[in-house]
Amino acid sequence: MAKEEIIRLENASRFYKVGTETVKALDTVTMSIYRNEFVALMGASGSGKSTMMNLLGCLDTATAGTYHLNGTDVSKMTDNELAEVRNREIGFIFQTFNLLPRSTALENVMLPLIYAGISKNERQIMAKETLGHVQLSDRMDHRPNELSGGQRQRVAIARALVNKPSIVLADEPTGNLDSKTSIEIMGLMEEIHRQGNTIIVVTHEEDIASHSHRIIRLKDGRIETDKINENIVTVNDYKAETV
Repeated sequence: MAKEEIIRLENASRFYKVGTETVKALDTVTMSIYRNEFVALMGASGSGKSTMMNLLGCLDTATAGTYHLNGTDVSKMTDNELAEVRNREIGFIFQTFNLLPRSTALENVMLPLIYAGISKNERQIMAKETLGHVQLSDRMDHRPNELSGGQRQRVAIARALVNKPSIVLADEPTGNLDSKTSIEIMGLMEEIHRQGNTIIVVTHEEDIASHSHRIIRLKDGRIETDKINENIVTVNDYKAETV
């Protein structure tokens, strides 16, 4: 059975003007990601990693080349069209959680559904169900300052999943968490992947990337290596070490 291509970059470049100089943040990158892949995107500061994430997340567009997301060419879309694609196709998970501080966990998870035009009753049902999937049914009425860092990230993950997006794009998802909580969150990411989601984790940490099934490394705006991870680490491996 042929793999289903969900992301296709073709000679994608992103240039920035800095004074009289042109900076090549991404330089003629060609890459495919397939449905239900678990991919880590790695690179040092200045490698083009953040630019790539912004491009894949439809937060920015390429200066040259094309980007097809789920069969649709998003390269020349307007800002409003890109916003619609983001809300429909992409679930974002951020290092800093990006939760609304005065809203409850339930209200934070419901937010993307408001933009999708879903009725209030249906929003509540979908958000409660998704919070249940991340083991937070007993915390849905709590505000972010009443939750631990790991619980806040679980709310953010639920918000990313509630619209059933084509891809989940996680930017340093464990960057603000201690090592124990980081392992718990990566276990949740593994479970999300097992349920059929396509996951792209942007990270500079080798131990986080080791959970992925494929690792793409960027350097100077180009793909340096793109390899299958032959030594996948799972949360069960950590548990086995502590027994």
